Amino acid sequence: MSETTNIALPSMRVSYEHGSLTESDLAASWHEQLQLWLDQAAGAGLPEPNAMVLATADTEGRPSSRTVLAKGLDERGLVFFTNYTSAKSHDLMATRYASATFPWFAMQRQAHVRGIVEKVGPAETASYWESRPRGSQLGAWASPQSRVVSGRSTLESALNKVERQFADADRVPVPPHWGGWRIRPEEVEFWQGRRDRMHDRLRFRLGRDGWQLQRIAP
Repeated sequence: MSETTNIALPSMRVSYEHGSLTESDLAASWHEQLQLWLDQAAGAGLPEPNAMVLATADTEGRPSSRTVLAKGLDERGLVFFTNYTSAKSHDLMATRYASATFPWFAMQRQAHVRGIVEKVGPAETASYWESRPRGSQLGAWASPQSRVVSGRSTLESALNKVERQFADADRVPVPPHWGGWRIRPEEVEFWQGRRDRMHDRLRFRLGRDGWQLQRIAP
């Protein structure tokens, strides 16, 4: 039996010295800045640069988080797609609020988006659906997302059934239980690690008079 060594968590630390973030560095809007950082993360070769940790809460305030992929970004908000019967969708339908974090560790950066949510329209969902590989489309039909199943064989059987169902179809239709959510931000924070934990935190915040830019202490 191989020996294992416990990781000394208190002693684990990294000095953040890759960059800085000033007010003059930012784009004119939150979505332009977020697009810029997404482009830079992709250009740096980071895996899944559009992956974000989505946090929701149920009606009793119990939080849940998971990683999803951002698939849309413009001045209206940030879009991801999922099963509308999933646990996350139940939370979103109940509270209509979410937060998302892009953790670009290799660049010592994070971006945080917080705001109300809404379902995207059928046309927007259909447009994205057409871009998905056929296998992913079939998987969306087959999986009862977030529900307990008896084993892997149950999932494989469901997928096989769906494959037979659409075997002669040139195009797989959008499932009625599947679609997009848009986070309409009220706050978007851009976080850049700095030495001695004196990080740069700049936040776009929506107020009565529109968007305001604020610096937040680390």
